[in-house]
Amino acid sequence: MTGDTTSSRIETTWLTLPELVETLGEPLGRVRRLIDEYHLVASRRTGKLAVPEVFIVDGHPLSSLRGTAIVLHDAGFTDDEAIDWLLDHDDSIGLPPIEALRRGRKAEVRRVAQTLA
Repeated sequence: MTGDTTSSRIETTWLTLPELVETLGEPLGRVRRLIDEYHLVASRRTGKLAVPEVFIVDGHPLSSLRGTAIVLHDAGFTDDEAIDWLLDHDDSIGLPPIEALRRGRKAEVRRVAQTLA
């Protein structure tokens, strides 16, 4: 991905696997499965495997994240690229896609994601 995205990126804390175990109240094996099945999208960009905290709502993975992550992966996105797209401002949506998902606008976000292939 190119361009300066730092000024329009959502600020988020990154949760490591032990922090996810605590936050989600799930055993490590279940947390790994949530990542493997795209209920959460993780990256090693901070050194350790971690997930943006904004992907979690009320102690659970954001329900609309999985389908959106699958659409992005089907479009050829890596996990890092998918995370970047979700956290960066998108002009066609008017805000970062993760914020739109958190506001219940999953159909709109997925429509835009499908055009990225």
